[in-house]
Amino acid sequence: MLRKLALVSLILGLIGLIPIESSAQSKRKRVVNRPPTRAEIKQAERHLSELGYKAGPADGVIDAATRSALVLFQKWEGRKVTGKLTRSEFDAIMEAAAPQPRDPGYAHVEVDIDRQILVLFDSEGAVQKILPVSTGSNKRYNENGIRGLAYTPRGRFRIYGKIAGWRKSPLGLLYYPNYFSDGLAIHGNPSVPRTPQSHGCIRIPMSAAADMSKRLSVGTIVLIYDSQSFVSAREWAEADKQKQEAIVR
Repeated sequence: MLRKLALVSLILGLIGLIPIESSAQSKRKRVVNRPPTRAEIKQAERHLSELGYKAGPADGVIDAATRSALVLFQKWEGRKVTGKLTRSEFDAIMEAAAPQPRDPGYAHVEVDIDRQILVLFDSEGAVQKILPVSTGSNKRYNENGIRGLAYTPRGRFRIYGKIAGWRKSPLGLLYYPNYFSDGLAIHGNPSVPRTPQSHGCIRIPMSAAADMSKRLSVGTIVLIYDSQSFVSAREWAEADKQKQEAIVR
């Protein structure tokens, strides 16, 4: 009889554990998937800005500046581009390091075709500006009597000319163009989609065009690359340095 009572008690005890374990698993799942709190949003905004993505005030409000910073972060890190701050994105942001130049040691611009991002680095490798871009679509076009391939060349270039304000080109209007190769320019455009859609120029947001024009002096080195191609310009930078030192002497 005692043996039977002990067996019944054991079975009841085991049954009692099932809902408890299920409840614990459900609770853990809810914790993992819960959205970031306002305090955590402030943390994410602050860290995004520290990394160079400029998320605006760390006020815990996901506004246009925060979403723009999130998109840039997701592009750079190769994450799904949503512009949303989920628990997973929050964790990734808090663990991330700042973007690093592909070619360190001198001030220059890098345009990553695969990421569709432009980064302006200073001589120490710190991010001065990071912007979304839209580069050449790689499609044939026939517009205004002009035919060509919408291609953004890869390689190393220099800003050789620039215009303040608007400039009318055969294929459309350019806002604060900074020319780097055969009439192609880094310029402001009202449309900067997340995919390559230009005729070959590097489109940046209108709101950033005037500021970028001030930062990109004639002679600024521009590196444009994708996963299949990259050319260093360190020898150019070294030659610039030696020339400057000779002038100072």
